[in-house]
Amino acid sequence: MKLSIVIPVYNEKNTIREIIRRVQETPFEKEIIIIDDYSTDGTREILKSLSNDKEIKVLFHEKNKGKGAALRTGFREVSGDIVIIQDADLEYNPAEYERLIAPIVEGKADVVYGSRFLGGPHRVLFFWHYVGNKVLTTISNILTNLNLTDMETCYKAFRADILKEIEFKSNRFTFEPEFTVKVAKKKYRIYETPISYMGRDYSEGKKIGWKDGVTAIVALIWYRFFDR
Repeated sequence: MKLSIVIPVYNEKNTIREIIRRVQETPFEKEIIIIDDYSTDGTREILKSLSNDKEIKVLFHEKNKGKGAALRTGFREVSGDIVIIQDADLEYNPAEYERLIAPIVEGKADVVYGSRFLGGPHRVLFFWHYVGNKVLTTISNILTNLNLTDMETCYKAFRADILKEIEFKSNRFTFEPEFTVKVAKKKYRIYETPISYMGRDYSEGKKIGWKDGVTAIVALIWYRFFDR
C-alpha cells in the first residue's frame, strides 16, 4: 500500500530537514506532502530548496491559517492508500510507521491512533499537560462513546478514502477533536497502538498552550451536537 505522509509546517527550520530525512528512510512506497503555513523563520526557504525531489510535494500558504487548514490543503493532494499525519518537529518517530499502519494493512481497522500513554518510551516533561490531555480525552470519550487513551495525539493513520466521506473544517489545533468526533459518528473501526514520544518544551519550539485546551473542549461539543 502506498502511504501519503502529510506534514503541516510552521516555523520549524531547526527540525524540518531531519524529519524529512527520517520520513524518507522509512521502507514504504510513499509520497511526502509538506504544507508550509507561512513560516517566517527561514523554513520556507529550506523547503523551496527541496521542491525538485520527486518524492516530495511542497505547498505554500500565503498567510498563516493554522494546522487544520494546512492539513486540508495537504489532504487535497493525497494519492496514496493510507494517510499518516506527521508533525514537522521531532516529537514523533517515523520509524514507527509500520506499527501505526499494521491494523489497517491487516484489514482490522479504518483509523489508528498512536497513543503516547500505552507504554511506549517518552520524555518526562509537563505534569499539567498530561492532566490536560487526560481531561480532553475523557471528555472526548464521553461525547463519542470511545475508549481512547490519547485523543490529542498527532499520529493518526487512516484509509485515504475516508477523505471522500468526511469534510473537515477546523483551521487550527481543533482538528484533533473534530477528527475524533467525525470518525466516531461514522462508526469507523478504530484502533490504538503504543508509540514513543520525545516531547519538546517551550524553549525548543513547543506551540500548544492552555488556551488550545479550552478551544478543544468547545470544538468537541460543537462537532458532536451542532455541526452538520
